[in-house]
Amino acid sequence: MDTLPDAPGIEGVALIEMPAPPPPRLLRLPDVMARVGLKRSAIYQRMNEGRFPKSRSLGSRCSVWVEDEINDWVRAISAME
Repeated sequence: MDTLPDAPGIEGVALIEMPAPPPPRLLRLPDVMARVGLKRSAIYQRMNEGRFPKSRSLGSRCSVWVEDEINDWVRAISAME
């Protein structure tokens, strides 16, 4: 642990390094389909309409979704019912 140098009135106070938050978890299409109960075409249709979280491209043939965005969407849909 480091201490704060040359800080008036707080000599010897230790700095605590907070751990970095984990990176966002990414989901592939089969996982998204299982979580939301929609087929591929319905997911992509809703994405195009702006009614579903956008996927991220990891390459020419690899799309992923951020897990937190999918969870938020599921909660929002559940709250409407």
